[in-house]
Amino acid sequence: MLLNKVLRATVRSGIRLQSSSTAANAKAPSSDHSASPGYSFELTEQQKEFQELARKFAREEIVPVAAAYDKSGEYPVPVIKKAWELGLLNGHIAEEYGGMGLSIFDTCLITEELAFGCTGVQTAIEANSLGQMPVILAGNEAQKRKYLGRMTEEPLMCAYCVTEPGAGSDVAGLKTRAEKKGDEYVVNGQKMWITNGGKANWYFLLARTNPDPKCPTGKAFTGFIVDADTPGILVGRKEMNMGQRCSDTRGITFEEMRIPKENVLIGEGAGFKIAMGAFDKTRPPVAAGATGLAQRALEEATHYALERKTFGKAIAEHQAVSFLLAEMAMKVELARLAYQRAAWEVDQGRRNTYYASIAKAFAGDIANQVASDAVQVFGGNGFNSEYPVEKLMRDAKIYQIYEGTAQIQRLIVAREHLGRFKK
Repeated sequence: MLLNKVLRATVRSGIRLQSSSTAANAKAPSSDHSASPGYSFELTEQQKEFQELARKFAREEIVPVAAAYDKSGEYPVPVIKKAWELGLLNGHIAEEYGGMGLSIFDTCLITEELAFGCTGVQTAIEANSLGQMPVILAGNEAQKRKYLGRMTEEPLMCAYCVTEPGAGSDVAGLKTRAEKKGDEYVVNGQKMWITNGGKANWYFLLARTNPDPKCPTGKAFTGFIVDADTPGILVGRKEMNMGQRCSDTRGITFEEMRIPKENVLIGEGAGFKIAMGAFDKTRPPVAAGATGLAQRALEEATHYALERKTFGKAIAEHQAVSFLLAEMAMKVELARLAYQRAAWEVDQGRRNTYYASIAKAFAGDIANQVASDAVQVFGGNGFNSEYPVEKLMRDAKIYQIYEGTAQIQRLIVAREHLGRFKK
């Protein structure tokens, strides 16, 4: 435990140095173009260090247990606790609340490496970031100290509680109601597919506060912070999903659940913008997770192709297989560039909706394509659960669904693209 605390402190020290350096460079750009090229694919030494830490953790702590957790569906508490001790969780939380204040780009580097090990584990970790983001973006000082601060004091989880049985992509169709009564809001309704739903210490909750069906979406909903032990919260059974089975996904029902007014984010009617604004910062890490899965599938397929022999030579020497591997490699590299551009854009303080949706849609698609191709390279063995690629294929599917389906991302990209030409 002491060693882990020392490692965590060391990583924090390096990351703080990088964050300060990055901020200084952003505020005072150099006029010497030979010293500051302005465009570089090279990571800093600090970024390389925590990327390597995450890579080592994934290969030594996650990969060996991933298959067992997939079979049991058990929540990976020991793995998450170790990741927390090393500072691999809650990277977005600012230093004043006990976090490391990482950029989105930096956390994406960590996310890709963790996803290489198991996206079920990585999704549980990434759900923390999604749950925290509305508070990071819109919370007042007291809310941040209370709810973000506790996440750095012990390995706690939180959740983003928005999706409903009849309202996934159509967020405007949410039915959960919050009615103000005195100094409290009384909530009734049901949420579904909530990642970390049964493990969260607190939730970000989006509920309708204006009952008028003609009220604009941007004013009809309010964002709340809800302690998970609040009376009136009923947690449903854990869903047994196609993939990412160790992730905890549940339905949550609210029956006359009361929330104090001090747990409102910004104010009544601001919830929809807060909830949607969080996606610009969380979709790049989701794309990074999909890329990590694709990288794992590519590596597994490549190793197998170099070892498996047919017709007297390794199957990698057959053009059909080598071209398949080449296509897989191309897709992985481009997905990585996409999420890094999206992360970089938002770190510059610019609206990155266009790039975030491109990254999320493209990386989600290639994760599915590359995982499927990996199964093909393995042949009959790929269809067998004794080999890792069938799990990767099952795990990949959700990347085309959660945090906005592949179709919704295309709708957003089309809207953003056409909007540039209509100005």
